[in-house]
Amino acid sequence: MIDRLFNGYTCEYLVTLLVGFGLSLGFTYVGQRLGLHLNIVANPGGRRQHRGAISLLGGVGIAAGFFGALALAQLQSIPTADPNETQRLWGLVIGGLLMFILGLADDYFDLPPWVQYVGYLVAALIAVATLIILERFNNPFTNQIIPLPVLLYVPLTLFWITGMIVTVNWLDGLDGLAAGVTVILCAVLAIHMIQGQQYSVAPQAIALLGASLGFLVYNVHPARVFMGSNGAFMLGYLLAALGLIAGARVATVLMVMGLPIVDVAWTIVDRIRHGASPFQGDRHHLHYRLLDAGLSTRTIVLLYWGFCALFGALALLLSSRLYKLGALGILGVFTVGILLRLSRDQRSDTK
Repeated sequence: MIDRLFNGYTCEYLVTLLVGFGLSLGFTYVGQRLGLHLNIVANPGGRRQHRGAISLLGGVGIAAGFFGALALAQLQSIPTADPNETQRLWGLVIGGLLMFILGLADDYFDLPPWVQYVGYLVAALIAVATLIILERFNNPFTNQIIPLPVLLYVPLTLFWITGMIVTVNWLDGLDGLAAGVTVILCAVLAIHMIQGQQYSVAPQAIALLGASLGFLVYNVHPARVFMGSNGAFMLGYLLAALGLIAGARVATVLMVMGLPIVDVAWTIVDRIRHGASPFQGDRHHLHYRLLDAGLSTRTIVLLYWGFCALFGALALLLSSRLYKLGALGILGVFTVGILLRLSRDQRSDTK
């Protein structure tokens, strides 16, 4: 029964998952030790409330697990009907590696924000050049596919990819938060790919699922290693690209990532409104506000995971795009409501 569910590729998918998990598990340990040896670490203070120096090279494990499992998956020879699949695969790999390298540079040199954003844009352009593009969308009211002209889909794709990199990077503020949400989104995307008969593409999401799980073993609270910018930049790009490769599942990604995406938008507006740089880090993200409100790290992370999993399940179960749009609206209103309440409570406490 399980083999029929995965169209006879159960073994291939399982091997991809286990290889990604195993390589990530081993190389995350290497990254942990290497970060301490090279002094590429996060020290407590400011927004960071952990104890002692913690390695920022956990992304090494995610990269090794993902790219290793992805390489193995290409040897499985699962047939495809998409002539552009290889081109998109290279876009996924090159863009992901570029973000990994840029993140390593940021972890070591602490790059200024404008350099980071130029790097994001270059990676997004690589995606566009390799046909990882947001070229159409489904009208939820008419259920029709609307193709977009190049003058629209290029800037939309650039915004989508750079925005997702920022979202994952800013989400990585508590132990296990970003990695756990990544696991949930990869699982949802893999199921969508299999349901859409993208059997040869599904291993891409499954490889990242396994790699993220392997890293998560070391990253749950109390974390023994952080993914650093090298992991966060890469994950943001890969998730954005996989969402487009999976048949432009933008609504699906938005439903799973809706909570952190609304938080990013709120934080940018809030910083500008108070005369601060939108790129300057602070403790105004939702997960930090909840932490300051008295919730524990574990509770906050579980709440995030639960919300993302719930809306990921709705993305899989709701057949009507109009219902999905309604669910997105509810999620957005709920998140803004929480942020408004926490902002008012914070202002009251400072008076």
